[in-house]
Amino acid sequence: MSEQIKHECGIALVRLLKPLEYYPGRYGTSTWALNKLHLLMEKQHNRGQDGAGIACIKFDPNPGSKYINRFRSNSNSPISDVFKWAYDEINAAANNRPDRLKDIYWLKDNSGFAGELFLGHLRYGTFGKNNIQNLHPVLRANNWMTRNLVLAGNFNMTNVDELFSRLLDLGQYPVETSDTITILEKIGHFLDEENERLYAQFKAEGYNKKEITSKIARALNVGEMLKQSAVHWDGGYAIAGMLGHGDAFVLRDPSGIRPAYYYQDDEVVVVASERPAIQTAMNVHHSRVNEIEPGCALIIERDGTVHHTPILSPLKKQSCSFERIYFSRGTDVDIYRERKRLGQMLTPLVLKAVNHDFKNTVFSYIPNTAAVAFYGLVEQLGTFCDGIKKERLLKESMDLTPAKIDEIFTLKPRIEKLAVKDIKLRTFITQDNARDDLVAHVYDVTYGVVKPGIDSLVVLDDSVVRGTTLRKSIIRILDRLNPKKIVVASSAPQIRYPDCYGIDMTKLGDFIAFNAAIELLKETRQGQVINEVYLKCKAQEKLPKEEVVNFVKEIYRPFTAEQISAKISQLVTPAACQAEVQLVFQTIEDLHQAIPEHTGDWYFTGNYPTPGGNKVVNRSFINYIEGRNERAY
Repeated sequence: MSEQIKHECGIALVRLLKPLEYYPGRYGTSTWALNKLHLLMEKQHNRGQDGAGIACIKFDPNPGSKYINRFRSNSNSPISDVFKWAYDEINAAANNRPDRLKDIYWLKDNSGFAGELFLGHLRYGTFGKNNIQNLHPVLRANNWMTRNLVLAGNFNMTNVDELFSRLLDLGQYPVETSDTITILEKIGHFLDEENERLYAQFKAEGYNKKEITSKIARALNVGEMLKQSAVHWDGGYAIAGMLGHGDAFVLRDPSGIRPAYYYQDDEVVVVASERPAIQTAMNVHHSRVNEIEPGCALIIERDGTVHHTPILSPLKKQSCSFERIYFSRGTDVDIYRERKRLGQMLTPLVLKAVNHDFKNTVFSYIPNTAAVAFYGLVEQLGTFCDGIKKERLLKESMDLTPAKIDEIFTLKPRIEKLAVKDIKLRTFITQDNARDDLVAHVYDVTYGVVKPGIDSLVVLDDSVVRGTTLRKSIIRILDRLNPKKIVVASSAPQIRYPDCYGIDMTKLGDFIAFNAAIELLKETRQGQVINEVYLKCKAQEKLPKEEVVNFVKEIYRPFTAEQISAKISQLVTPAACQAEVQLVFQTIEDLHQAIPEHTGDWYFTGNYPTPGGNKVVNRSFINYIEGRNERAY
């Protein structure tokens, strides 16, 4: 994606199933679990550059000792920072005594990150300040071991106000209204209730307080606690939690919007947001890495029993397609194939845009994440050329000469590396013209491979969100090569609607497709549609989210996708551009053919998987009309 947008966070959980002394003997290190957590997080660094945090829980601690340890960082290299701190703390505790580093129980007693249960989080902030308090894991502390809750997640809730009100109805008074604190306190409330219920039960059975504590730890019903907590949640989430005595869980939303995978053997259970991270960290085949099903929780009890438990009734599965197009690492076997198919699907539109002129067209991509889709486009272009060559060979078989065969085989796509992201450029210039001139050089181009005034350029991008980078940088710098035409092909469809489940795409006015539709309505004297949609959205403001309809769809309804693409092409063309500019977008139908198992497409179609989505899109439109530069949820 040429325009970076912030998106889903990442989680990683490691639970050891063998006695601690097993791992130094088996793997030669006392920090095996910490090493695995480190690797899981490094292999998901794409999911969080705003901050990172880790937490560890020690089982069966000595009375009076600290058994929950946590460290978080919002530095420029947060993953390195948190693990350097953890390893340095271990080495400092050993005090240059190598024998202590080999003694896992000594380390457990004397350092913070030697234990049985670990949780890590990578933050890509979509909202709120990037300070330590906003970083996960978050902690709800209590003197009762079974009431301590550590939480980390990849989630956004659309109905935070409603959930906050329900906390007030429960008698709580949370100090923040963020979805993180709301979820923490909601789970914490029912954790408290479960503790109180069990305490009353065991007290009535005649057990003393010390006996009751251990019995509660064995009897806690994490699944029931989660069912009560999550019943009113509306959003996309993969939420991981640890209880002070050692139970752990990872809960996924009923639509499967946010991803979560796990691996289990007789030594360990690990969970991560992406499958390749687990494959690499554990060196296992992808078939051994399982997906946590929508509406289910992976529950790991203190005794090591693992359950994959239904918590909420699953809805139609609508996993985020943007995960497959752009966000997740392309090293996943299925994602790699899907991204290639996305490029293949674009071939007819691309060829039409350049009139099937292979001789005078240069094909490239905008680095780096578009590379896999580009490979698919190139393969399909090659297949197309092979078909033409085969037809010519058959047609002219009686008159073939070596020269004619050579001429036939010259038909092939011209592949070049054109656009290169050269620097991460920061400017303190305040004048718009001067700033834009500097920003234009964020990308550089390869000179000497384009025939001036003759060649067309095709550059593939993952998606086009705002169009700002295209207009201010990419098209301006490509135009310096003096091409006849510049075609930008997006492997994603037009982004028309805000996301409210984790991606930083919340304001309609930021979307180039939305602005194109608004311009078309005005140009075609249909401006009344804008006001009609506004009035319809305002009329629904007080309705329950379940009754709200997405009326913003009516903004796009008068126009075909091709008309909107043509207007987008005009809007992203710089004033001084000499080349003709055309944008082509993946169709919704081809998107689903390329990615059949991940049908979440609400940013393209407006078909939200939860009722809260409709409320958010309407609020976003109201904000746009009323000039409110703020989040819609």
